[in-house]
Amino acid sequence: MPLHFSKKNNPRVIIIQKLYSKYYNNEVELNFPKHRFKKFIKDVVNGTIERDDVILEEITNHLNDDLKISNLDKVFQVIIKSAIFELMYKPKISSKIIIKEYLNASNFFIDLSQTKYLNALLDKISKKLRN
Repeated sequence: MPLHFSKKNNPRVIIIQKLYSKYYNNEVELNFPKHRFKKFIKDVVNGTIERDDVILEEITNHLNDDLKISNLDKVFQVIIKSAIFELMYKPKISSKIIIKEYLNASNFFIDLSQTKYLNALLDKISKKLRN
């Protein structure tokens, strides 16, 4: 049975919000309030920040023909980076679930046409990273 979260309880929505605030306001002190997925949220947020260079390298290697990350909307950049972090460092979570969860979370931040583009990019990179 799939888990359904409200916007404020969705772990990926929280991850996107935390990363966005940290990437675009370095002064922000990251805190992780009580949540049943607190450890997961903290792992993904901190891991994405710590491995930003590696993630950007993967984006350059696999998606350079499709996009220039610096031209993307800031929220879109955060979504791509955190999803790629999970694809690279959370091998127990299937690619399909990671992509589905980020697409669901992205609905709170970006419009449908961007979500379709995100789906195509994540699908492409997941095949390259997970083979």
